[in-house]
Amino acid sequence: MTNSLMDLDTLKQISQDVLKHARRAGATSAETEVSFGTGQNVSVRMGEPENIEYNRDKGVSVTVYFDHQKGYASSSDLSPQALKETVEAACNIAKYTAKDEFCGLADANLMATEILDLDLHHPWNISVDEAIAIARQCEAAAFAVDKKRITNSEGAGVSSSESIFAYANTHGFVGGYPSSRHSISCSVIAEEGENMQRDYWYTTARHLPDMESAEHVGKLAGERTVRRLGAIAITTCQVPVLFEAPLASGLISSLVGAISGGSLYRKSSFLLDSLGKQIASPLLNIEELPHLKKGIASSPFDNEGVATKSRSLVENGVLQGYMLSSYSARKLGMQTTGNAGGSHNLIVQHTNHSFSELLKLMGTGLLVTEVLGHGLNMVTGDYSRGAAGFWVENGLIAYPVEEITIAGNMKDMLRQIIAIGSDINKQSSKQTGSILIENMTVAAG
Repeated sequence: MTNSLMDLDTLKQISQDVLKHARRAGATSAETEVSFGTGQNVSVRMGEPENIEYNRDKGVSVTVYFDHQKGYASSSDLSPQALKETVEAACNIAKYTAKDEFCGLADANLMATEILDLDLHHPWNISVDEAIAIARQCEAAAFAVDKKRITNSEGAGVSSSESIFAYANTHGFVGGYPSSRHSISCSVIAEEGENMQRDYWYTTARHLPDMESAEHVGKLAGERTVRRLGAIAITTCQVPVLFEAPLASGLISSLVGAISGGSLYRKSSFLLDSLGKQIASPLLNIEELPHLKKGIASSPFDNEGVATKSRSLVENGVLQGYMLSSYSARKLGMQTTGNAGGSHNLIVQHTNHSFSELLKLMGTGLLVTEVLGHGLNMVTGDYSRGAAGFWVENGLIAYPVEEITIAGNMKDMLRQIIAIGSDINKQSSKQTGSILIENMTVAAG
């Protein structure tokens, strides 16, 4: 794939044109984002190309404020006439919206004054033929794990994308930067008798050298699939549960959802009024590091132009801060935390336990490697999800299990964290190792 992104200066100029239209239309304030991106996705199944996609997208969005009335519009047409019409549409919408005293731009004194270069843009100039070859290598490595029992494939894929954007508002802020994202993935199916199982693996990064090899991805996908053969259900019990690192990041996502502004001001969070309080085990420490070089969720400013800053989110189990945009912060009588658009690289400190040491510490219990459905009640914290994984006895994996349900309450689960592994999943915006919970209910089906 050989692409050339639009020039950042061009996007910045378009953003200024949009703001000029907004001012002429009488808007009290306005903000806009102009973006351009390209991408290529190639998938192979059973050694043959199955899907080839190429995208080239551009767009502009504008939000206008007439005091406390807000209007929003967007377009994929960046021509001068289309920009003018998009602003006019946003202004027209604003006339019909109810007044909201909390809406508006983030405070001017919070705007980023320095746009840090976080090394986020590393194009991968890969042709379709090269992508097909890599996907074939990946899938072949999966089949090679067990040529007898791995009988089918859901495919191997190679994707590459890059984009650039400029954000500007009537405070005078304008900033933007290019970024890239690449991935290789594989999913295969194994059979033994009447038992059939599937599993997958992937790698993703901003920069090609930071990715795992296609052969490694395929081999791991094959190994993860074969080890699930012969899975059985288990009887209801209450035991320790170990969430494998990729799933443990989902627990951190649930925590983030509960301390995010929207959930808080709507009073739909199980962590209401928890700032400065013990919400988790003293072993839980989470930092937000927005300025990591090549980070999956790195950014020098948030979606409102507010400068991002490193901070401690949870310290020894005590909640140190919320996740707020300017709107949610005003609703709560607080100040934005620079999280309009989400969190920025959450890093969970481990407890110096390797994965095998976590199994030994658990003794007898359940290792969860897959969860199904959306089973968290954000208001009460009640957690119940379908799951699959492995039964562990005497610190060793005994046999695979499936068709089970794990249940608990997220408030209790956070407080019952007894260890966090050093097997950190660095391919996520929420980087954590496997997390061991002291006690949960495990039931058949």
